[in-house]
Amino acid sequence: MSTTRTCFGRPPSLLFHFLIALLALSMASGCSDAGEPDPGPSLDTTTPDSGAGSAVEKAATGKPEARNAPRNPNERPMPSFEGTTLSGTKLRIADMLGSRLVLLLFNPEVELAKPVAEAVVRVAALRGEHNFEVVGVGIGSNPSALSRFVESQKLDFPVIDDSSGEITQKLRLRAPVAVIGMDADGYMSFGMGGFPEDGNVAQSVESSLRENLRLPPVDDPSTDGTLIAYPRAPTLGVSAMSSSETLETTDLAGRAALVIFFLHTCPHCHKALEAIRPMIEDIEEDKRPRLVAISLNNTASAVRRALAELGLDYFDPYLDPGQQATERWGVTGGVPAIFVVDPEGRIRHHSTGWEGKRDAGLLRMKLAQAAGARVPMLLDPAGYSGNDVCGVCHEQEYATWEYTSHSNAFDTLVAHSADRRTDCVGCHVVGFEEKGGYDFARRPAHLENVGCESCHGRGGPHLSPGFVTEGDYQAVCATCHNKTHSLGFDYDAFHPRISHDVIAAMSKSERKALAGDGGPKRDLLPTQGEYVGSNACQSCHPAEFETWEKSAHGHAVATLEAQGKAGEPECLQCHTTAYAKPGGFPADAAVSAHPDLARVGCESCHGPGSEHIGESARRVGTILSLGDKCDSCVILKICGTCHDDANDPGFEFKVEERIEAQRHGTIEAAATRDGSSAAAHPKIPERLLELAGPRPIPAASSGYAHDDRILLDEAFERLERHDALPDPG
Repeated sequence: MSTTRTCFGRPPSLLFHFLIALLALSMASGCSDAGEPDPGPSLDTTTPDSGAGSAVEKAATGKPEARNAPRNPNERPMPSFEGTTLSGTKLRIADMLGSRLVLLLFNPEVELAKPVAEAVVRVAALRGEHNFEVVGVGIGSNPSALSRFVESQKLDFPVIDDSSGEITQKLRLRAPVAVIGMDADGYMSFGMGGFPEDGNVAQSVESSLRENLRLPPVDDPSTDGTLIAYPRAPTLGVSAMSSSETLETTDLAGRAALVIFFLHTCPHCHKALEAIRPMIEDIEEDKRPRLVAISLNNTASAVRRALAELGLDYFDPYLDPGQQATERWGVTGGVPAIFVVDPEGRIRHHSTGWEGKRDAGLLRMKLAQAAGARVPMLLDPAGYSGNDVCGVCHEQEYATWEYTSHSNAFDTLVAHSADRRTDCVGCHVVGFEEKGGYDFARRPAHLENVGCESCHGRGGPHLSPGFVTEGDYQAVCATCHNKTHSLGFDYDAFHPRISHDVIAAMSKSERKALAGDGGPKRDLLPTQGEYVGSNACQSCHPAEFETWEKSAHGHAVATLEAQGKAGEPECLQCHTTAYAKPGGFPADAAVSAHPDLARVGCESCHGPGSEHIGESARRVGTILSLGDKCDSCVILKICGTCHDDANDPGFEFKVEERIEAQRHGTIEAAATRDGSSAAAHPKIPERLLELAGPRPIPAASSGYAHDDRILLDEAFERLERHDALPDPG
């Protein structure tokens, strides 16, 4: 949640009683005069340490403790309600917890409902890919009118009939159309109610919805591979307050301009206008940008009086009769809305709201750049500045970064409902838990994603000259791309995918492919050795074997036999162990001839075991242990080779619960600790631990870990040398 301060971009009379103060409080500190009613029963089922119930178990595996950050006081849970859908099924909002929710509330007899519903339908098409659900609530009408609307608008999501008004009353909703967002924990994440009255309403609403849901924008330049593209400034057609002279965008040609839409009652607009004056005057006169300040209120006397009282009457405001420019420039949300237009009529910068010092510094840099003046380097001396500040001077680097997975790293967390997970966020934001870096109290939007300062240090070489040693970024990458979170990471293979020079040199088609690609496809399992079958694992891992054998994996071919597909190679590749690989299930073989391999066996997830079993085998480094790995980051990659969108849609968003349901290895991996730590495991005899000794167990070069059996093996070897025990066999 960004803390950028905004006021609603329209006078209250045009907001149509925008939802309720309860909803407004769930947004980013929007200005409203409404009071805060009692929200009633809510879906607040979490505690500040929500998610920590299994933290003790997970901590024993060597992974970071999994827990959610405490909620901010201004966050509000969604009031709990239920209803009956048009299909006759009961739907409880509490049952939607676990994934994000978009709630469309509409009166089907109101004309505005059509374009808003059209936008929601477009966005709803992406819900499976981005892990959110959509529910409609028909209000203020009757079931027949609601059914006709749902059919005509092709709403392909559940719609609750609230003709009784129970849900509307519980939400204190007075607007005929509204869209509310709920996060996976049941808290309101955004609200939309002040919809534009003219122009392409559906497009405007879709754009706002995509932004709130962290979906790719409609005009995403990565769709065609364009590196740097600045949109043309729309038509203005506003009137000067003093002379009524019309100003068109073409009148601005040849000189930079700062266009600001403001509300004379908005304190954030006052702060912005106060800061803008000196930054314009500091630019030499022959390059000085033109200020076009457009009032959203067309009552000239009220605007003039307010500006004079505040000492902000240093410019001649423009009025926008009919709100035409407001619509064309997309000012449908908060104000101030600020645009920097270069002499060629291209928008070089756009921001909504005002956050004081940071916004002022960034705008000053952007304005100087557009005007062709000297650009001041205004980095945060005590904290992290953010990508947009770096991107002012490093345009190409910023543009190439947007084609990398780093640029949407935080959106990935949002889609997986992990953006408040303290064990996940650190590698998806800038400067987590560092002074001036990302924190859960502020949740600064400009520090989301893996940004410039993640790789180049706070303030880059300007403020952190020793952050990168001799241009070698491999050590920097390894802070996140480690064995716990990034299985199969290879610096040489992955670096070109985030290299500014490499991406800049690509063709548009190559950049387009890069934006839609998931990265290098690598064999994540150990490649040395042959497969030996699951039965060979049973003697050393009896408990794990028993759990696995009862799972669906242990009977994977049976599902094919039930469907008559047990002879189809494309199916057997995922339903057998190591299909057509050395020692694995032979291609074109009958499943009855290889019962041990005719299932998704131990080696399907842990790799071939020929170098792992046997008396003289080197245990550590010859098999892949998963107990110390991140479920979503690492195990998902292995599972995803079969559980993909074609065969198991939505699996990636349920991977943790799926793994938890069949988890069978819970012992800390040996390669992640020294021998002395094994004393915490009472199942290992004290005398054996003493003989095994406290010396560290060497980690294999491949980094693959094993379990406590390595300690037992070493202990047995020492006992054998003392003739204390017979050969354990």
